[in-house]
Amino acid sequence: MAPSPRTPPTEFRHFDLTALPNAARYKLLTATVVPRPIAWVCTLGDGGVPNLAPYSFFGLMGSDPPIVAFAPGDRADGTPKDTALNIAPGGEFSVNLVSAALAQVMSDSATDFPHGMAEAAKLGIELEPGSRIAVLRVRASPATLECVEVQTLQIGKTRIILGQVIGLSLRADAVLDEEKHHVDTAALDLIGRMGGRGGYTHTRDGFEIARMTYAQWQAQEG
Repeated sequence: MAPSPRTPPTEFRHFDLTALPNAARYKLLTATVVPRPIAWVCTLGDGGVPNLAPYSFFGLMGSDPPIVAFAPGDRADGTPKDTALNIAPGGEFSVNLVSAALAQVMSDSATDFPHGMAEAAKLGIELEPGSRIAVLRVRASPATLECVEVQTLQIGKTRIILGQVIGLSLRADAVLDEEKHHVDTAALDLIGRMGGRGGYTHTRDGFEIARMTYAQWQAQEG
């Protein structure tokens, strides 16, 4: 039986992340911080060649203005991946969210293709123009965030790109009420990352908890 939140377990295992090699930190953290949404990021490289790659070190950081953050790492030889090279200061990029139907081809696009190769074309992924930015979007993605880089942070070997979201495209059947901005989240059928290798999860099995006011909490406690 799982412990109650008010009676936590008495034993824990502590890991000093400052004393562990990166591979160990990665294994521990990606297995613990779950589920993680997937940013399938499209950028434009030299000559306008589109690049498409997934990242699960990704999240929504706020709404006023709306900001996303993701962390494109480096290649094995230490050079930046194409995504990082393509996003110059103030540069545009699209974040395409990944449905269950796109899981396999999204994973395929994570292959370490040679620099400058158009992954989408090689994998048969159809791209189409964005609404607010010049960068393309994945046509089959149920939701796309159109972004402009506002700051890139480099902390050690961790690179974090912050982007302001200036546009959102949602598949029409997932928009319940356009005027009231109600979205059928389950209809998007998005997936998330579990662990650091091939683990994923669905997002359809959600549940809701009504948020309690302080007055309601007082009544319950009394």
